[in-house]
Amino acid sequence: MMEPENGHRAHGFSSAYFLDSDEIIKELNLTGDETFMDAGCGDGHNAIKVLEDYNHKGTVYAVDIYDASIEDMESYKRENNVENLINIEADIAKGIPGVEDGSIDVVLLVNVFHGFKASRNLDEAVEELARIVSDDGKIVIMDYKAWDVPKGPPTKMRSSPEELEELFNNHGLKMIYLNEEIGEDIPQGKSHYLIMFEKS
Repeated sequence: MMEPENGHRAHGFSSAYFLDSDEIIKELNLTGDETFMDAGCGDGHNAIKVLEDYNHKGTVYAVDIYDASIEDMESYKRENNVENLINIEADIAKGIPGVEDGSIDVVLLVNVFHGFKASRNLDEAVEELARIVSDDGKIVIMDYKAWDVPKGPPTKMRSSPEELEELFNNHGLKMIYLNEEIGEDIPQGKSHYLIMFEKS
């Protein structure tokens, strides 16, 4: 697995070390010309994987609240002469500037969503995701199962797929796919689930 060349200055611990980007991205069935967003991109390894291996004709947005993450992505963009990468420093729950309504085909959030629960702005975050996703686009959440296990965020910050489904339904989004056998092997089973929503 490729280590981030920048030594990973992003906030928190990079999931590059324990989650397989290919396993995640293959779930998205990308055709290669999407407008894709890695929301809460961290060190950007998923955005970079999509750019390099999956999405040659489309556009990739990398969004993160931490300026170091976006600085590193800007360095990657310059050093590799990447033209179809747009990096934005933003707090998703407060709105992502420069992104038009209904302009994103696939929004991916890996190990990000529990942060909205921690900061008590779940509704604001989902409202913004609903704003930016296209009419036939999808919002894809991969996060830790709501288990009381040592690795990952505190149990009270985790959400079950059922809780997310109820939350997204309240914002006019419906679940279209759920995979509960994904992520890292831990003694209790697979560590994560991946759930997709689209506009209903």
